[in-house]
Amino acid sequence: MLKALISGLLSVAVSISAISIGHAEEKPQLNVYNWSHYIAENTVSDFEKSTGINVTYSLYDSNEMLEGKLLAGRSGFDVVVPSSYFVPNQIKAGVYEELDKSRIPNWQNLDPILMEKLEAFDPGNRYTIPYMWGTSGIGYNVEKVKAVLGDDAPLDSWDLILDPENAEKLSSCGIAILDDPMDVLASIMVYQGKDPNSKNPKDWQAAGDHLAKIVPHIRYFSSSQFVDGLASGEICAAIAYSGGTLQASELGKKDGIDIRYYIPKEGATVWYDVLAMPKDAMNKESAYQFLNYILEPSVTADISNYVAYANANRKATPLVDEVMRNNDGIYPSEARLNSLFVVKSPDKKIVRTVTRAWNRAKTASKS
Repeated sequence: MLKALISGLLSVAVSISAISIGHAEEKPQLNVYNWSHYIAENTVSDFEKSTGINVTYSLYDSNEMLEGKLLAGRSGFDVVVPSSYFVPNQIKAGVYEELDKSRIPNWQNLDPILMEKLEAFDPGNRYTIPYMWGTSGIGYNVEKVKAVLGDDAPLDSWDLILDPENAEKLSSCGIAILDDPMDVLASIMVYQGKDPNSKNPKDWQAAGDHLAKIVPHIRYFSSSQFVDGLASGEICAAIAYSGGTLQASELGKKDGIDIRYYIPKEGATVWYDVLAMPKDAMNKESAYQFLNYILEPSVTADISNYVAYANANRKATPLVDEVMRNNDGIYPSEARLNSLFVVKSPDKKIVRTVTRAWNRAKTASKS
């Protein structure tokens, strides 16, 4: 009996030991939710190697998709990348963890001028860290657009796509539009000579009505597909993000396709994407390590060089390729900056108006 008892106890001890070893060998986890085409090729793998943290990296294509998951709760993500104008309402909804800056030593690398601008969305910079910033303008295939519209094509104007006659002609070679309601409708309002932050619902409705006029000529709405679309020649023009278009330009060069980006003369929107930690994040220690890692100057610069977007890390900027630093589409000149508009966080009434105007426009008849 004693022998059997000792044998049983030994078996239990071995089992407990095996379980303990198994737990000890489990890697810490991190779940990141980010936009497509928005991180350097080796950023995640290098982070995993340096920390031993296993990263699950998921993609989304619109702020609305991200917000839906955050507001539903239990998103399952530890780090997310919203656009700044979505942040105020999300902070009010209590979806973000207030950041402990003492756990992010590289916070000191952030540009104080840009941090001050972002306080308009996140007072005191309590919940978010600037990641990348860029503009929304026109991406186009030089050869195809000129073949359709001629050498006098308005390449420097929103007329290229937003004039219904031009849109109809360009439909033969393909047009894409960002799946970004606030940004696109604000851009149309700039084109119409209106305030892109208008608090008048009728202005947003009018922008939606104008969009409906060109929807029959649009091949698709996407905030990521346009990159490969321009690079492959599937489409010839797009209302697109600056960095995404410049990525397409690099890809297109391999096949002799000349893709260019232009900030329209009427003006355009400038936007800031930020890093944030959901309040229900399950791996907060891993999240803090990732946030601090991203703010390493060499890491930030590597991301900028890969995705072709400007960053907010003052120690990283000198490490960004000189060609990129001198590219007016990535780091706009002072004169160009004066023609850019920051989309502010709208109130709930405007959000509802934008959603209705957008959905109504997207379902416009393609007959």
